[in-house]
Amino acid sequence: MKTLFKNYINTFRGLSQEVWWLALITLINRAGTMVIPFLSLYLTKDLDFSLSNVGWIMTAFGLGSAGGSWLGGKLTDKIGFYKIMVYSLIATGFLFVGLQYLKTFESLCLGIFLVMLVADTFRPAMFVALSAYSKPENKTRSVTLIRLAINLGFSAGPAIGGLIITSIGYGGLFWIDGITCLLAGLLLLKVLHPKKSKTLDEVKTENPKSAYKDRSYWIFLISMALFGIVFLQYFSTIPLYYKDVHMLTEFEIGLLLGMNGFLIFVFEMPLVKWLENSVYTMTGLILFGAILTALSFAVLNTTTWAGIVIVGMLLMTIGEMVAFPFSNAFALKRAARGNQGEYMALYSIAFSVSHIFGHNSGMQLVDKFGFDFTWNIMIVLMVICVVLLIFLKRRLKIKTD
Repeated sequence: MKTLFKNYINTFRGLSQEVWWLALITLINRAGTMVIPFLSLYLTKDLDFSLSNVGWIMTAFGLGSAGGSWLGGKLTDKIGFYKIMVYSLIATGFLFVGLQYLKTFESLCLGIFLVMLVADTFRPAMFVALSAYSKPENKTRSVTLIRLAINLGFSAGPAIGGLIITSIGYGGLFWIDGITCLLAGLLLLKVLHPKKSKTLDEVKTENPKSAYKDRSYWIFLISMALFGIVFLQYFSTIPLYYKDVHMLTEFEIGLLLGMNGFLIFVFEMPLVKWLENSVYTMTGLILFGAILTALSFAVLNTTTWAGIVIVGMLLMTIGEMVAFPFSNAFALKRAARGNQGEYMALYSIAFSVSHIFGHNSGMQLVDKFGFDFTWNIMIVLMVICVVLLIFLKRRLKIKTD
């Protein structure tokens, strides 16, 4: 047991102090974003919106996210990642607090769009910061540490969020979201001041390649957008499925979502460390994760047994642990070829596009055709994702472009 623990700790060695601070800031921020997995429940149960209306509100969420990611990438290349991260965190804190006072369909569409527009300028800036503060050989593990912080926050957040909803209602979630964003921004100002921070890998390319002309990267982005559409069902339609089909309470749903984050926190870093030293390529690992995610939906239609939701969550969790760290690492590696902010903005936008189409299409499908049909559509999308990743893997093997 002692040897196992020592080996686990060793997987974290060699990461820079700045990366650890980034992880802590991310943990504080993400621990407070407990309103996100409960947003569809809040809109249907607390505000009595139809599933169709919820779908369009979540589309506004995605449009704001896409706009914020694009804007964040542009501004990061122009004025640097530090200012963008600070402004984003502090402004988002105030916007989250104000969001709870919006009750109409139109105001919520606009409010959620603005929140995500400001909040997601942070994402490309954070990726560029992570790249700058990491040695080249440590970038995949640095990405994994940030993901661990995100998932530790998400493991605690939904569980605590479920308790808050049952005790003081949904309004408390917005206050906690806002306060934690402000705390994360203040901590960033305190510990990661540019004069105190040490850049370990400042990538400068003489003739930077435009991400828009990188065909292999576009194949990757399309596959990630499809992956994201399916994955995001776990934060919109899946909670409704748990509640309406398997009669789970908000607290039980929070625990189930929290299990995902906890398992990632415990197992992802050792798994990534082992896979880094294996013979598998980044694209091959992303492909394997996509297959597991498809299976997580396939099993839901096999039985009415309530325990199948745990099986589905486990399959999705393993798929996520394998696919996402290496998709992040693939994007960072590709970004060294050109404008880093532009590359990382497009990577973020791929998932923003998932928000635009994923939540809304899932809600509309469930509303019109039911959960079983919706899961079958998600499986088809993952099959297309897998085919694209196979094509990308073969393209990269025979061509260096």
